[in-house]
Amino acid sequence: MSLAESSPELRALIVVDVQPTFCEGGELATEGANEIAHRVAAYAAAHRDRYTTVVTTQDWHIDPGEHFSDTPDFVDSWPPHGVAGSPNAELHPALADLAPDAKLLKGQYSHGYSGFDGADEHGRSLATVLSEAGVTAVDVVGLVQSHCVKHTALDARRAGLHARVLTDLTIPVSPEQGVAAEKELAAAGVDLRDSSAL
Repeated sequence: MSLAESSPELRALIVVDVQPTFCEGGELATEGANEIAHRVAAYAAAHRDRYTTVVTTQDWHIDPGEHFSDTPDFVDSWPPHGVAGSPNAELHPALADLAPDAKLLKGQYSHGYSGFDGADEHGRSLATVLSEAGVTAVDVVGLVQSHCVKHTALDARRAGLHARVLTDLTIPVSPEQGVAAEKELAAAGVDLRDSSAL
């Protein structure tokens, strides 16, 4: 048995972009997102002991260039959302008691689809935060499955981490985009799992 096989797995929970801007009433809303925010909060509160580290990411756009458009195509360009310093760019109120170990802001001057594009208040990237905590596996949840959750999980795999997307704790923009995202994630070796089956 190798050292890696005998060592306990250190897992992080990555809570992606659970912000009012993506929930009902927000600038780029997905129906059902508020419910996901509350589910994520309840799961994290009940299962904090499963995780070495809990990390949040937030879209925090200052001047993201072509990411914002007055005539968005909803593929490469979007209505303004997650505007830095705005109330809707803050973490969702459901996460008020989460107390994450690190909070990363992303997309200040770019698309910033992946949590790995962000940095915390000390300038640490997500890869650095996870490495310093000795993390070897991640569970990715949040908003939305077909975009930032997907990109974060794919980048986790690229970084050599075991990655799961907890499918009941995320939601796609549309069912069709959800199916496409799940195919892409599965092909990359991301485990798609309902949190109740853990």
